[in-house]
Amino acid sequence: MKDRAAPVNESHPRFLRLKRLRASQKDSFRILVLASLVGALAGLAGALFQRLTAWVGAMRLDTLSESLAGSWLLAPVLFLASAVLAMGAYFLVRRVAPETGGSGVPEIEGALQDLRPVRWRRVLPVKFFGGLGALGSGMVLGREGPTIQMGANIGQMISERFRVLDNDERHMLLLAGGAGGLAAAFNAPLAGILFVIEEMRPQFKYSLISIKAVVLGSVMATIVLRLVNGQAAILQIGTFTTAPLGSLWLYLVLGLLLGAVGVVFNRVLFALQAVFQRFYAGSGVRFVLMGGLLGGCFGWLGLYVPQITGEGYDTIHEMMAGRIALPLLALFFFLRFLTTTVSFSSGAPGGIFSPLLALGTLFGGTFGYLMLIAFPDAGLEMGAFGVAGMGALFAATVRAPLTGILLVLEMTNSYALILPMIITCLGATIVAQSLGGQPLYTALLDRILARERQAASGG
Repeated sequence: MKDRAAPVNESHPRFLRLKRLRASQKDSFRILVLASLVGALAGLAGALFQRLTAWVGAMRLDTLSESLAGSWLLAPVLFLASAVLAMGAYFLVRRVAPETGGSGVPEIEGALQDLRPVRWRRVLPVKFFGGLGALGSGMVLGREGPTIQMGANIGQMISERFRVLDNDERHMLLLAGGAGGLAAAFNAPLAGILFVIEEMRPQFKYSLISIKAVVLGSVMATIVLRLVNGQAAILQIGTFTTAPLGSLWLYLVLGLLLGAVGVVFNRVLFALQAVFQRFYAGSGVRFVLMGGLLGGCFGWLGLYVPQITGEGYDTIHEMMAGRIALPLLALFFFLRFLTTTVSFSSGAPGGIFSPLLALGTLFGGTFGYLMLIAFPDAGLEMGAFGVAGMGALFAATVRAPLTGILLVLEMTNSYALILPMIITCLGATIVAQSLGGQPLYTALLDRILARERQAASGG
């Protein structure tokens, strides 16, 4: 007679642990699949946003310039077209989704702390079309703000559609979408991963599954972006040789200077934001009209001084090619400092990364020119200081030095400059911290929550 197998005791602790492990593995696989889907959709949204932004800008500036070439009507018509685009963006923000004003990164950080709601049904269309209007008008804003916020909201959308009820898992999909949004904005997958881990470290719950979800979101977004828009780096500025060891101290000096610049930038930005809030005084009409005025002015300026408007990529290329003289470099830096802080603090639906990169490049290029004059035989390259300046100003303002380093290296393919970049970004971060500068997005979230508490209390 054959021995019959002993019945399984389903209440045994070992059986229960095995059952929980299998359920956990199944849930983990499901989240990773959903994170991949979120990343792919974020990449598609980012690729379409990038193309349409370029198309709107070209239609506004190039088409009008060709149609009205030599006519006195060109300037007023361009002002009007830019104003209409910006007013449409500000109107959408004011009437439909106020949380889409600015970059949207503080909103995501607030959502990860369960302090801010994620209303993807209204945020996705408003951020997409509002961002098109604001950036297309010529305002000094970056595309990464819209793509990061859209990516995170896509994560929320997928969470709801696939009934992801666990709060930690929902946060993973928000983070995967945010990483994918940054990766899609700059064709920089490593920077997308590191930005989420470094910038959102107070809210990021570290685990093997959360890291995998963020990586998959960033990777899938980059793959989709490259399928749609190609694999070329965002900035085509040529190659640089390895910086001479004897020149590394100059990069440290550059970083120290940019650390102070970053603190001043943030303080000016916060001060202007307070001025705009007082001017608006809760009035939607004032908000929309101010958007139209700013958009019209920047659109008009773009006709005559394009170096101080827009995202700044053309300005970076122009400087790296040596087509901007030293006095103009310094002048463009100060003018872009003003146009950047005014654009972002006014409440437009756009980001700050790209304008910061352009500002850092102009400052670094100015510093590089001066160092070439001071040390003509040191084997220095002006453009190398421009590249280092990009990451350093980002590190000083956002307080995410590792993200700044990787972002710039991926955008420029300037991996030979990794050591100067580390030194410059480290110096900038140390000075910004020692001067009491606040990380940009943390301070912005604090201000959003403070305004809401004040409004709720009737103040």
